[in-house]
Amino acid sequence: MIAIIDYGVGNLKSVYKALNSLGFHTIIAKKNEEILNSNALILPGVGAFRDAMSQLSSSGLKEGLLKSVEVGKPVLGICLGMQLLFDKSFEDGEFDGLGLMEGEIHRFDKGLKVPHMGWNHLKKHIDDPIGKELKDNEYVYFVHSYYLKTKEHQNVIYWCNYGMEFPALIRKNNIIGMQFHPEKSGKTGIQLLKNFGELVG
Repeated sequence: MIAIIDYGVGNLKSVYKALNSLGFHTIIAKKNEEILNSNALILPGVGAFRDAMSQLSSSGLKEGLLKSVEVGKPVLGICLGMQLLFDKSFEDGEFDGLGLMEGEIHRFDKGLKVPHMGWNHLKKHIDDPIGKELKDNEYVYFVHSYYLKTKEHQNVIYWCNYGMEFPALIRKNNIIGMQFHPEKSGKTGIQLLKNFGELVG
């Protein structure tokens, strides 16, 4: 069972529909009990980093998420949900994230139109099961004004270029982050969600 964490700031329904269409038993989780009873988690997110972290903490769902990470469940962060997995963000201030992977979230350089919105291609860095069946330069859909800076380049599966290179898909053990929206990325996105579902033991 895959639990999509509902902490009040996510685009849940499209992710839920996509996973169910692939045959994965999926729920929208609003309680820690549902999170702890799941086999895998998805942390979606739309909006501001500070508000998302506040909602995740005040809802009490942060505890279930962290416990699930500790026991090795596959966890997928999507868009803002990916950014929350890292150390901190400089979106409208400086705010701590979950600290599950090393890196910081920064605004795109001046001169680049923000948000980075629309289709852009993935540049493969290393082979990983999450990218199974994908060809080089597959297109996916982005909507974001902030991007990940990390020194852990060995964990970057795909890069993207928007005036500069930034990590588009990153994985460290059981934790996966996708800066783009797989649920809005056509066949490529569906394949990525399928690959994630197949990681579930």
